[in-house]
Amino acid sequence: QVQLVESGGGTVQAGGSLRLSCTASGSFLSTGVMGWYRRAPGKQRDLVATIASGGTTNHADSVKGRFTISRDNAKNTVYLQMNSLKPEDTAVYYCNAQATVSLFPIRTMSIWGQGTQVTVSS
Repeated sequence: QVQLVESGGGTVQAGGSLRLSCTASGSFLSTGVMGWYRRAPGKQRDLVATIASGGTTNHADSVKGRFTISRDNAKNTVYLQMNSLKPEDTAVYYCNAQATVSLFPIRTMSIWGQGTQVTVSS
């Protein structure tokens, strides 16, 4: 079983910063792409940013220049540094990881964290 534990959410004023962390634990061989998604009230869950195991990143246009995703492969942890936060960034942020759980045959699972609330006040 693979679990993702998120931390770092909270309430901040517009223009402030927060750093989210997400650590994978349990029975797996490696993690591939890891990412952050968010769901604002009344909206669907949207991509925020992803990062491959080799470090290639992808950020949504709405957060480019403000948010930065990074990872520490040795710690199986992905981070999201959020700067210049806006009220429209208010959402529940979810971590996702593609975890390889077996090689023969190869089997990968998509794992989701429980979500962490980020609230940005104006």
